[in-house]
Amino acid sequence: MSLKEVFQKNPDRRYIMFGGKGGLGKTTFSAATAYWLASQGKKVLVFSVDPQASLTDIFQKDIFGKGAVPIMENLWAQEIDADKHIKDYQNEIRQKILDMYGFDSVPEEIEDYIAAASAEPAMEESAIFDAVVDIVVKGDYDYYIYDLVPLGHALYYLSMAKVYDEWINKITKLREEMREYETMVSRIKRQKETDEDKILSELQYIKQRINASSSILTDKEKTAFFFVIVPEEMIILDTAKAAELFSKFDVPTAGYVVNRVLPPELRNQVVPAYLQNRLAMQAKYIDKINQTFGNQVLAQVPEMERDVTGLAMIEKLAKIMYA
Repeated sequence: MSLKEVFQKNPDRRYIMFGGKGGLGKTTFSAATAYWLASQGKKVLVFSVDPQASLTDIFQKDIFGKGAVPIMENLWAQEIDADKHIKDYQNEIRQKILDMYGFDSVPEEIEDYIAAASAEPAMEESAIFDAVVDIVVKGDYDYYIYDLVPLGHALYYLSMAKVYDEWINKITKLREEMREYETMVSRIKRQKETDEDKILSELQYIKQRINASSSILTDKEKTAFFFVIVPEEMIILDTAKAAELFSKFDVPTAGYVVNRVLPPELRNQVVPAYLQNRLAMQAKYIDKINQTFGNQVLAQVPEMERDVTGLAMIEKLAKIMYA
């Protein structure tokens, strides 16, 4: 089955993810897929959660941190500014503390805690995850094309929904037990019932958002994850391991796209010895890819003559991928 057939036979798959090791072409494939879908009249958002990737460079338009930026008819692109989301998150926490406890200002020790928590290495991933949830739960587009971070970070990102959900469940249970105790004490003292529990409401709100995002990421009817791979031994081995790990998080793998394949017609031409060796090596590893991943290999994309930047090159790549 080809990439085009996969999309045609699964019209309800609105959430498309391209993943793989860094530098293999995830961002360009995301952009080309978004272009192809938009050219068919679908309303599409392509967005990057990889701080190293650059839709700005590919589309030759300033996108970073500016929300959904229009690229062409039916197509928008967005690059998430994790630092801005961390600052917004800090301000949101401060405001909720003021609202919940009636403080005039946030106590110094809490400010110190907020600053320390924001410096944690996981905070950037948390901010990105929260931004993705914001985008996904709105449902403003026909298709959402994710340009994921490299595999190691992607596994962390995809596992966060389950980690958050388990953590929220524990905290919510503790808060409900505290709530029961507070209510009992109020009755014994013949005081009025305690006010609506804002903390418990906030925990339930967070859980609802996480569950909404998690259900999308693991829904085989709505979501498709494509691995980007190149014909090199270590990439093949790493991708096979990653695919196994992804399955443990219930991420629906839809197939594999092989990138940077040298044109086979070169084999019939007089070429330098270096290129002959590269062609032979690629042929061997393409056979290995087909043996390893079988009929889930959906496309082989040739090495392009230059970088894929600008709509003309994106269109050219889209025609190759979805011919």
